[in-house]
Amino acid sequence: MKVILVPIDFSETSRNAARFALAMASGIIDSRLIFYHVFSKVPAGSDGTPVQNDRESRKKIVETALQNFVTELSPSDSVEIVAEEGVSLTDTLVRYVRHHEADLVVMGLTGATRLEQLLMGSNALNMALEAVCPVLIVPPDAQYTGIKNILFATTLKEVSTHTPIKQLKQLLSFFRANLHIVNVDVDHYVELTDEYKKERAEMQSLLADFSPEFYFIRIMDFVDAINTFAADFKIDLIITVPRKHSFLSSLFNQSSTKKLLYHTHVPLVAIRE
Repeated sequence: MKVILVPIDFSETSRNAARFALAMASGIIDSRLIFYHVFSKVPAGSDGTPVQNDRESRKKIVETALQNFVTELSPSDSVEIVAEEGVSLTDTLVRYVRHHEADLVVMGLTGATRLEQLLMGSNALNMALEAVCPVLIVPPDAQYTGIKNILFATTLKEVSTHTPIKQLKQLLSFFRANLHIVNVDVDHYVELTDEYKKERAEMQSLLADFSPEFYFIRIMDFVDAINTFAADFKIDLIITVPRKHSFLSSLFNQSSTKKLLYHTHVPLVAIRE
């Protein structure tokens, strides 16, 4: 059973992530989709006055809202709902993922504006950095059209020790997709070094079941290279391993954000070592 968890805060961002997850889960054999909401311990009205102090009553209200949300999006689909009390979405969600062994969290980016979503950080980024399971980050206007081509962005350095191969294989097994392994490095010249050839062979061996194709790109701007490749090869999903100077860290710095923000709609999955 593949457990897919979708945090819901009833915003348009989470609504879009939920639509994406519903469509995606319909194509994943033996999947279990859960819509998850964390409600505050101290709910209050606009004047600051507590509106309901009974935890069970508040939980029932949220569960009703979640069920209505499910019915509105897809009344014919079987989606589980879970509502839990908590202070921090990330902390509460992490506990749930660990206790119930979720395989994938699907989240949208949050924030008042798109720029704030990335520059100010987000619950999605916080979850990705927790490393409890892969986190699929859905851009605000991304639509699910199937996963036919996957791009795995990697440094191709110390592959055997720095690639979370178990999580990567599990994620790849969700889809019947072409796997494109892409390394962007300004130091690449006409010929690859022996070290890179060795690391490529190691990655090829580790992911032999998925018949990967390898690409080495010598471009100064990492994000431009990924964007161009994604467009040229009709990439439906990008996978990366967050670490210093990785794609995800580039995604959340100011200069790279502006480029990605307006020129890509490709969902990204973060997996950790």
